[in-house]
Amino acid sequence: MQEFDVVVLGTGAAGLTAAIRAHDGGARVGVFEKGDKLGGTSAWSGGMIWIPNNHHMAEIGVSDSAEDAMTYIMSLSHGMIEEELAQAFVDTGPEMVRWMEEHTPVQFRIVEGFPDYHPEFPCGKTEGGRSMECPLFSFRELGAWGDRITRSYFFTLPLTMAESTIGGGVYGGVPAEEIERRQAAGEWGCGHSLIGRLLKGCLDRGIEPVTGARAVELVMEDGRVAGVRFEGADGPFQVRSRGGVVLATGGFEWNPEMVKSFLRGPMTSPVSIPTNTGDGLKMSMKAGASLGNMREAWWMPAVEIPGDRGDGRPFQYIFQGERARPGAIMVNRKGRRFTNEAANYNAFGAAFHVQDVTHFEYVNLPCWSICDQACIDTYGFIRTTPGEPVLDFVTRADSLAELAGKLGIPADALEETVARWNASVEAGGDPDFGRGDSAQDNWWGDATKRGLKEATLGKLTKPPFYAVEVASGSLGTKGGPKTDTQARVLDLDGAPIPGLYAAGNVMASAMGMTYGGAGGTLGPGMVFGYLAGRHAAERTATLVNR
Repeated sequence: MQEFDVVVLGTGAAGLTAAIRAHDGGARVGVFEKGDKLGGTSAWSGGMIWIPNNHHMAEIGVSDSAEDAMTYIMSLSHGMIEEELAQAFVDTGPEMVRWMEEHTPVQFRIVEGFPDYHPEFPCGKTEGGRSMECPLFSFRELGAWGDRITRSYFFTLPLTMAESTIGGGVYGGVPAEEIERRQAAGEWGCGHSLIGRLLKGCLDRGIEPVTGARAVELVMEDGRVAGVRFEGADGPFQVRSRGGVVLATGGFEWNPEMVKSFLRGPMTSPVSIPTNTGDGLKMSMKAGASLGNMREAWWMPAVEIPGDRGDGRPFQYIFQGERARPGAIMVNRKGRRFTNEAANYNAFGAAFHVQDVTHFEYVNLPCWSICDQACIDTYGFIRTTPGEPVLDFVTRADSLAELAGKLGIPADALEETVARWNASVEAGGDPDFGRGDSAQDNWWGDATKRGLKEATLGKLTKPPFYAVEVASGSLGTKGGPKTDTQARVLDLDGAPIPGLYAAGNVMASAMGMTYGGAGGTLGPGMVFGYLAGRHAAERTATLVNR
């Protein structure tokens, strides 16, 4: 039976950060991954991390402080954020960034201009600075391990986030010949770069993750966690841990029973890696963990594209930029707009959970995004570029009345809604839902008009008109075992369970129900992974020296 000082379960950003930090704290580390490929949802992501008061902010002339960061975070709390956890995140984030840059291949730079997701709240950053990403990274540096990282079906081109339309770039901004050069050189950006760099940091330390190993149970001895039982390709096996086990196994969004039991409302279309079925949550519950934040997810509007995304599951498309573009609105079954279409995706999720208490139904499900031909011509639509026809599954009609008939919604209501929207755009605003009033709204939509209301405000006038149904999705769940400020899992009495840690989406998020800014998932994940790895290594040293 293998024995390690620290066992890490999961190879996303939280898990690999924990592994590196534990190793450099003197621990012998074992890393185990349920999937056949490494990286988890982190590899599929945009790869940004949201870290307030990071040292790179000064390089672009943006000031910040721990006090400002806490003011901003707690202004979004709604009583759901544990202040001491938020303080640990804010205090440790800058340290984590410096340490990783000094000791590993992980390097960060600001995605300039990217505002916080609620920038008009107290001490929010309308000018950005808290969101960072890694530069391009060549998978050639990983040798054979480069083929063992899961590949995103969202970010399929070798771009950094800053070069993408999400992160400030314009479509076609990177010449085709440069794209070809990067592909030939094996260079990748976004989540691939982050995970590639973290994996290189592990390999440099002799830490080689074991794949195809699903953790199913924690080994408990005298009230402490002493190891893990696994199911592997060759059958069950067990490993022992002297100092601790770090749960970094992701959320439970692909477990229908858990979704039904815990989440606050419908979530039908997860866009994450399908190995996130709540394994870490189950293990922590069996060990006596106290749970928190269980009703919450990192909400994301999604469009289900017919067919297979490559792993046997439906293609849930992250529906972000399209809904914020000029010439596009969203309507519910009554043919009415119901929210600010350009709002950040996590906040947008609440619109799907509004109920009509008389009819006992969700008011805004089903719902549709509607746009006109001018929008299609200018921006393209869902995996098509400007000038290309829309995909076959998109509903098309020559008039709004015809479109309403195809969708089964009232034609007169849809026509009135579009007329009101067009009049509001003509007047320069959105009196109904305030679209375009926030710097965050105006980051999305038309990248050539970024910072202006025109980036998101635009009339629907040119037929034909198009529609797609939009579903309630998520990037992952954000509830799980409660932890203290050292990422130690707490029992039902609030005391640490000896030898058990949690980081990333498996833990009760320090962010409560909110999302501070771009990278607000991976930032806390890496911070609490860093804390977990450091403390587990220290615990190992203490036990050895007794």
